[in-house]
Parts: sequence; structure tokens; C-alpha cells
Amino acid sequence: MFDNGTLLITGGTGSFGNTVLRHFLNSDIGEIRIFSRDEKKQDDMRHELQANHPESYEKVKFYIGNVRDRDSLTDAMQGVDYVFHAAALKEVPSCEFFPMEAYKTNVEGTNNVVQSAVINHVKSVVLLSTDKAAYPINAMGISKAMAERVIYSKARYAAEHGTILSCTRYGNVMCSRGSVIPLFVQQIKSGREITITDPNMTRFLMNLDEAVALVMFAFQHANPGDLFVQKADASTIGVLAKAVQKVFGDTGTRIIGPRHGEKLFETLVTREEMLRSEDMGQYYRISADSRDLNYDKFLVNGNVKSQADEEYTSSNTHQLDVDGTVEKIKGTGYIQEELRKVGK
Repeated sequence: MFDNGTLLITGGTGSFGNTVLRHFLNSDIGEIRIFSRDEKKQDDMRHELQANHPESYEKVKFYIGNVRDRDSLTDAMQGVDYVFHAAALKEVPSCEFFPMEAYKTNVEGTNNVVQSAVINHVKSVVLLSTDKAAYPINAMGISKAMAERVIYSKARYAAEHGTILSCTRYGNVMCSRGSVIPLFVQQIKSGREITITDPNMTRFLMNLDEAVALVMFAFQHANPGDLFVQKADASTIGVLAKAVQKVFGDTGTRIIGPRHGEKLFETLVTREEMLRSEDMGQYYRISADSRDLNYDKFLVNGNVKSQADEEYTSSNTHQLDVDGTVEKIKGTGYIQEELRKVGK
């Protein structure tokens, strides 16, 4: 479906955008547009591509812009077939202290992406969301939940103009920017104790390639307003810390307590969403709520069952032990590179 097409990646210089770029670089796609606001990261990416991918780097084009600015998006999307919307503020504590900044980027930015895509007759837009958007308790999760609602609310309107809007929701992507594993590794390399928020806290564990596969699945199978979730392994933070120490050495641990806005476990699919979910093997598809504002449909006629018996969380999914977690993290490019540096 991507042959000779044009893909635009918002936030394209981030961990996720980089991995998506690598996936498409040697494919038959015609052009990949990197849209971001950081000219230094774009310049670094440009030189790296020229040095390491001379046969295909010319299909990558760079656009300086900000998702908060609709005009810059509209200009960059001219002639685009597919949009992967990864640009976001994602740091939980930062968003707690600056919630309006999270709103401007994650909510208004998503609305600008949708409006620009419809204007330019883009075929498909996939939003990258997070487990923190399910039952959100922090500003980052709330802003991403609102971004999802922008997609759901505009999906019918966009489809009438030939654009399919959908969402992907994912758990912790290992070794991505701001994630805990690189922090653990750097603490060990410095001879310091690993700092653990709560050893019983559970988190989903996905690698970047799995996360990209979820996005690809959404591009290929989405109906307007669909939400896609990948079934993922999880572990406790205590087990994750032991796994990293098993690989790089035990320097001890210190419990520091949860950061601002952190949950004990994360939810990928809520009980309310499970009622509308379709099990597709490795993935769940949660279809859009097709009701409109004709309240008689659900106040007079009604629907007796409003939620499933159980949500899908990092506590009730498959739990990895220390050895399983070691195997999981060793599959990431970051860990492989760090092991090469220390001669392992």
C-alpha cells in the first residue's frame, strides 16, 4: 500500500520517528518527510543518513515546523499520502508542571494535524498514543486522552473527505527517549545505585520494532476512529532493575518513591473499551462509538451492559521474570550498543 507513496512523520527526529524512518528507508515508498521543530536533530539525521544510507537518503526530506502551527503543517502535507503523528510532550513530570504546554502540543497540535490532513486529502493518519491515556491521572495522560478524542470526534467528518483517522496506544517503549532503562544503565556505569520508584510498580515492555509494527497494522487495517493496542509483556520495576543489573553489574538499589503523576500499574484497554474490542490475535481493535447526539438511543432505548468484567493492564498481562526480562531488553539496539561499548 505504500509503494511510491509519501509518508510524513511528525516528531520525526525522536526515537519513534527514527525507527519508523529506518523501517521505510529501504522500502518502495517514494518519499519520507521528517517534520519537527529541532533543526540540530534534523541536521544530525541528515548527515547520518548521507554517511550510512547513501543509496536511499535522497528520498528523505526535512521540514522545520511545529504541530502548534497549522500553516507549517498544511504546507508540509501537500502531496502526502500517509501521516504518522508522533510529535508530543511525553515526560510525565514536565507535563505536570506545565500542563498548558502539554495541551498546546498534544491536543491542539493533534487537531492541527487532522485539519491539515483533511485539507490535503491525506489517505490515512495514525496517532501515537499511550497507556497513560486510559484512566488518566496526570497531565500527560489527560492531554493524550484528549488527543485520542480529537481523532474519534473528527473521524466521521474526515472519512467523508477521504481521510481515515485512527489511533495506536502503546505501553512503555524500552530505551526510547526519557525511559528508565538508559537511566539504570548510566547509573551502573557511573558506579551508583539504581534508583527505583516502587519495586512493585508494573509496566508494559515493548521494543521500538514492536511499536512500529503496531503502527503498520493500523495503517493497513484501520476503519475511521479505530484504536489499536498490541498485547504486550510486562514486568515489575523491581524485576526490570534486577535484569539490567544482571546484564551490566549489581551496584545496589535505592527506593525513592513514585514521581509526580505516576500510577502503580498502567492500563492499555479500559473496561468500557473492552466491551467494543475485537481480538485480532496479537492486537486488539477498539471500534469507535458510532452513536451520535440523539440521546433517545441510549437514554430511552438504553444499553444494559456498559463495561466488560476486566480491563487490560500491566498487572494482568503476561509477567516476565528476571531471565525473561533480560532476554527482552537484550533485543533492543540501545542495550546491544552499550554492551559493545563495555566489550560484552
